[in-house]
Amino acid sequence: MALDLTTPHDDAILSVGDFTRQVKELLESNLPPCWVRGEISNLRRQQSGHVYFTLKDSRSQLSCVLFRGDAMRQRAELRDGLQVVVYGQVSVYEPRGTHQLICRVVMEDGAGRLQQEFERLKQKLSAEGLFDAERKRPLPSLPRAVGFVTSPTGAAIRDFLSILARRGWRGRIVVIPAQVQGNGAAEQIVAGIEAAQRVDGLDLLVVGRGGGSLEDLWCFNEEIVARAVAACSLPVISAVGHEIDFTLSDFAADKRAETPSAAAELISSGYLEMLDRLDLARDGLHELAARTLERLGHRLDAAGSGLERRHPQPRLEQASLRLDDLNNRLRSGLRHILSDRRSVLKDSIHKLAAYTPESVLRVAGVELKAARERTERASSVQLRQKREYLKQLRTRLENASLKKALDRGFAVARDERGELVCAKSGLKPGQRLALDFRDGEILVRVEDM
Repeated sequence: MALDLTTPHDDAILSVGDFTRQVKELLESNLPPCWVRGEISNLRRQQSGHVYFTLKDSRSQLSCVLFRGDAMRQRAELRDGLQVVVYGQVSVYEPRGTHQLICRVVMEDGAGRLQQEFERLKQKLSAEGLFDAERKRPLPSLPRAVGFVTSPTGAAIRDFLSILARRGWRGRIVVIPAQVQGNGAAEQIVAGIEAAQRVDGLDLLVVGRGGGSLEDLWCFNEEIVARAVAACSLPVISAVGHEIDFTLSDFAADKRAETPSAAAELISSGYLEMLDRLDLARDGLHELAARTLERLGHRLDAAGSGLERRHPQPRLEQASLRLDDLNNRLRSGLRHILSDRRSVLKDSIHKLAAYTPESVLRVAGVELKAARERTERASSVQLRQKREYLKQLRTRLENASLKKALDRGFAVARDERGELVCAKSGLKPGQRLALDFRDGEILVRVEDM
């Protein structure tokens, strides 16, 4: 190709800045974000929080930058000589005209390969519908027996049991021991899930372990474990690692718990809610019982007051007083009548003294006889009236007597001294009483006040 060395027109000449900008636009628009593997060198951490380093291999090297926000999210400890896999977008730094990789994710080389395998398996199993929400089963609200496939010596089971004990959960825990890290761990977890399905009475199964690196947790990303979790006949909670850790068993399980401790809280939450509801119901029943007892107490007091008003003893006492009063009035009336008659007789005797003995005697005899007859007649009438009145009073008194009250179905209570018991306020539990009935007396004992 022949070169045209004639002087070009100014419009055809690019400035360095324009050329660099075209290179930038060309690279950034045609080279999408990608993963790059290499070794870190020339690592520099700026006060601004940005991290600069060179990524190299046996054939070339690439300038990289990890801005502050992305650097704070990385879990890998960056250092010179570390083999890493980075994900980022190429860019051109115009002032120097150099290209560099703006990194978003930095992982150790082994973790990178595992992450790629994780994504491959996740897409495969998701395409089969293994992670579909429609196949997720609801967890029992009050599980009575829970299985846990985990290491029996790990911190996960200790934290799990500690949370359940602190929250007062009363169910049964069955630990199915399994290796949860290293070679053969996936097979043991699958065997543990299968064994749990043969345990009688289990309502729920937890599969998990404590935190660790991606390599430590990898057994829960094995395809056989994810399929065993999805195929389990029991509802399954996956509780693997920490809150930021996700495994395939999390997606396959019916419920994911961020940690084993979170799984314990999830299991016991229904129990605590039920306790709260029972506390509310208990308080409501106590309040209802108190109101009912108060209302019945008022009714009992009113009934006791009415019974006291209808007790025969006061009526008998009033009738006795009335009888005594009438008897006294009768005696007084008779004394007045006799006194009047004596006065009349005395006057007659004085008058008799003024006459001759014979006439006086005769007149006196006649008058005395007449007076005696009148007196006898008056006294006889009054006595008959009083006797009739007394007879009526006696009949009324007998009708109001204790015997008549007993004949009408009443009973009279007497204490050990034989005194009448008119109110319950003086009684004591265990006190013995005598109850008088129409046909006899029985002894009773006070049991309940």
